[in-house]
Amino acid sequence: MKNIFAALSLTLLLAACNDSKSTPAKSSTPVNVTVLGLNDFHGNLEATNFKIPDPADATKQIPILAGGAELIGGYVQQEKTKNPNQLFVGAGDLIGASPVTSSLLRDEPTVLALSQMGMKVSSLGNHEFDQGLKELKRMQNGGCDSNDTSKACKFQNPYPGASFKWLGANVVDKTTGKTAFDPYEIETVGNVKIAFIGAVLKGTPNIVSPNGIATLNFLDEAESINKYVPELKAKGVDAIIVLIHQGGAAKDGYAVPACGTLTGDIVDIVNRLDPAVNAVISGHTHQGYNCVVNGRTVIQGDFYGHLLQRLDLTITPSSKKVEVRAMNVLMDSRTLPKDPAMTTLVTHAKALTDAVKQAPVGTIATASISRTNNAAGESALGDMIADSMLAGTAAQNTQIAFMNPGGLRADLIASGAGNSVTYGDLYAVQPFGNNMTVMDMTGAQIKAMLEEQFDNGGTVGATKVLQISKGLTYSYDSTAAKGSRIDASSLKLNGTVLDPAKNYRIVTNSFLAGGGDGFTTFKSGINVLQLPNVVDIDVFVAYIKANPGVAGGAQNRITKTK
Repeated sequence: MKNIFAALSLTLLLAACNDSKSTPAKSSTPVNVTVLGLNDFHGNLEATNFKIPDPADATKQIPILAGGAELIGGYVQQEKTKNPNQLFVGAGDLIGASPVTSSLLRDEPTVLALSQMGMKVSSLGNHEFDQGLKELKRMQNGGCDSNDTSKACKFQNPYPGASFKWLGANVVDKTTGKTAFDPYEIETVGNVKIAFIGAVLKGTPNIVSPNGIATLNFLDEAESINKYVPELKAKGVDAIIVLIHQGGAAKDGYAVPACGTLTGDIVDIVNRLDPAVNAVISGHTHQGYNCVVNGRTVIQGDFYGHLLQRLDLTITPSSKKVEVRAMNVLMDSRTLPKDPAMTTLVTHAKALTDAVKQAPVGTIATASISRTNNAAGESALGDMIADSMLAGTAAQNTQIAFMNPGGLRADLIASGAGNSVTYGDLYAVQPFGNNMTVMDMTGAQIKAMLEEQFDNGGTVGATKVLQISKGLTYSYDSTAAKGSRIDASSLKLNGTVLDPAKNYRIVTNSFLAGGGDGFTTFKSGINVLQLPNVVDIDVFVAYIKANPGVAGGAQNRITKTK
């Protein structure tokens, strides 16, 4: 009898295994999914100026207000009513280098806004690391254990963290070799599984404060992404989208579809990606483009949320066929609805920060002072900032100041009558909160450091000309051999050639002092004095207050001979 029951049980088991309902075949019915991407938002909760072609005259451009949380949220909600199969994602630099409304609250309003909009995942960006790994982990996971308790948990206490995940397939712990953040995430929508793999540019260590990422390695982007493709295939995903904080530039405008003019680091990365990757949402270079590289869509949406990247996918699960239609969508304040929930959030953030933002500081000579470089790499605003650093550390007997051009995030624009400027106007220029660092460097070290301006960051031809304070002058030949581009005889302080063996007291910010932007010679300075209570924005404010009607620099400190 036992044998009869055993045989019957086996028969029933085999029948169950052969029942098609237990392992349903993939559907042959196509599924439409909309993916909306945001890159380089930089905490711009409010709409900002953006120029678009004039419909009446294509040779001209007209200014509009675009971006901001209210418009982005309004569009995301509007489109979700049209297609519930929607995924909202990011391509890095969602926070960092942000305006006062977000930055004075440690960018927590921005993270909470994106979470409320329904963002699912984002690649890491280099600016996510501005305050170091520990603070970034707090931004992800929540809590008030911040390295700046004067700003943390002031918007909402306790800060709950992001509901979306930051992804970094190429960001690994130096000790364990494991990724510091999840490398990918799989989202199921409309009965299809879409995998998002995140990566940040491998050159991140060259452009963020080294101390904050000392425990991390940033690996090759394409190799790191490809590593996880077999794993995702084994999990049966129907499509793979790469979110990467690296980009390029294209001659075509953001509205030109399937452009073929894309150049830059992103092109090599895309050319080396596994064929299973269906599309690439990119960032970092603050460009708007919608291109095709090696048969794949590669798209970027400008910056500050002016454009949202949109991928309309048609996915056939049974065949794994993925059709991609791509476009950049203008977040136009003239036509799009505002999300009431975002209006409430932004209003709250402004109420907490407007008093500081609108505080008057002083006046400048003109309506604006530009950060645009001349042919030698010097800007009027860069001159002014360097001079403010020198003035702000006069008590430390400093003689020369150096400022990195990437630290100037906007032109200085007077928002009030009579060219008056507010704290918010100045903060828009310098939002990082870097401390002043004073040290001794020999004339030879200063020349060696200035040589690091060229072929900077390991990229052939890349140049980052430091902004210098009054009194220091020099000329350079960009065609000369590496290490010999600065004319030593022209490197002078107040008209006297720097003595290679003599020490000079210099000041820079904590970012450069730690070797940021590839200027490693700063780390060889001696008699180093960290000034934790002397911050870049504070010395800038003090300088404007002390010099009513101050003008931008004459851009005559650096000369390019060839």
